Amino acid sequence: MYQEFILEASRDPHGKTHFAPDVAQENSDRRENSGDQENQGAQETQGTRENQRSDNLVSASSSQEQSHEYCQADSHQFNPTCGDEVTVRVAIKQEEGKPAVIEQLMWDGHGCSIYQASLSVLHDMAQGKSVDEFMKLHRAFRELMDSRGKGVDDAATADALGDAMAFQGVSRFPMRIKCALLGWEGTRDAVAKALATISPDYQ
Repeated sequence: MYQEFILEASRDPHGKTHFAPDVAQENSDRRENSGDQENQGAQETQGTRENQRSDNLVSASSSQEQSHEYCQADSHQFNPTCGDEVTVRVAIKQEEGKPAVIEQLMWDGHGCSIYQASLSVLHDMAQGKSVDEFMKLHRAFRELMDSRGKGVDDAATADALGDAMAFQGVSRFPMRIKCALLGWEGTRDAVAKALATISPDYQ
């Protein structure tokens, strides 16, 4: 049963970490702090950002010395229907003369078991793949989600999707399709942002 697979995958989702800000907590902290405390917090935040920028510059310099570009980008996605919310972060490596590769895929968020299981499966499928390979998988998964439970037309596509075929049953429920697609769309958006910094002409 596809429900059992989704529940199992969502219990320990692959690629999930913690880096997205807790907006609710940040708002609460702002209300509790004022005056000098708020100024001090702003200074500390600015200092942290400056340190992060410095670290990023060092990392970028090191990457360039290795004759490849290494770029990271985030995408935040929200599903108002179900309340799912996720930030997807990808790191793309582009070596001269070689296809761009998704070297790392991480995510942080909260929501239903369908979205978390889908992102867990996507993490295992996409990490280490070329961007072109990921885009083919993305199109295949969209086809699956648009099938209204019928699945994909050919065996090769089904084989390529692997564990993602478990979401065929989800495609029968329009209200749940957005849940399954949320992380895929976030990953596609993050990949596009990362590639745009390497190649501004990327579409």
